[in-house]
Amino acid sequence: MKTFGSGLAVFWMVFTLAATAPAAPVWTEGKNYFLIVPSRPPALPHGKVQVTEVFSYACPACNVFLPNMNKLVRSLPANAVVDYLPASFNSSEDWPVFQLAFCTAQVLGIAEQWHDAMFDAVWRTNELAVIDPVSGRVKEHLPTIEDLARFYNRRAGVPVEKFLSTAKSFSVDLKVRSAEDLIKAYGIDRTPTIVVNGKYRLHAQSAGGPAEVIELVKWLVANESK
Repeated sequence: MKTFGSGLAVFWMVFTLAATAPAAPVWTEGKNYFLIVPSRPPALPHGKVQVTEVFSYACPACNVFLPNMNKLVRSLPANAVVDYLPASFNSSEDWPVFQLAFCTAQVLGIAEQWHDAMFDAVWRTNELAVIDPVSGRVKEHLPTIEDLARFYNRRAGVPVEKFLSTAKSFSVDLKVRSAEDLIKAYGIDRTPTIVVNGKYRLHAQSAGGPAEVIELVKWLVANESK
């Protein structure tokens, strides 16, 4: 009788927890995430799933989202491959220059190592700020590619002339053109936007918030991994 009573107590405890536990989110295509048609599957080994952030260093929303993006990267499974796609569609705030600098840093193999530091230089130290911290307006003199070359020289030790000559190279031009083509093909209309495996796009507004982005991306990655 004592054994039966203990078992009954355990049953009711499990039942109560199940009844009060929050339900898993139900993600809806067309509301929380959107199909990319036609899809642009990345050229990755079988079993790998690509997670792409479309961003700009000069985008204030991307800067706010950065801690969540870093958390997302840490929470993804081993088969997920993270990459970054720089946008240029806000020329009034210098986005094309930051796009060129990122693509140049990619060719030089230093982009991801100094990714967070670049956000810091734009939004915290104001070393490469596009917004005047006093007036809150776009600065009259925006950072140039030479300014960004000096940033990578100080941080990564890349000679300024090498950075500038690489920025004019065919390989960087190809990366910039590829970024523009992908952004158009993905139907990107804002930053930051997350693209999963070239098939789905989503953002904080569609997912319901930055934390929800993490859970939605993990769910899509899991589905793509099956």
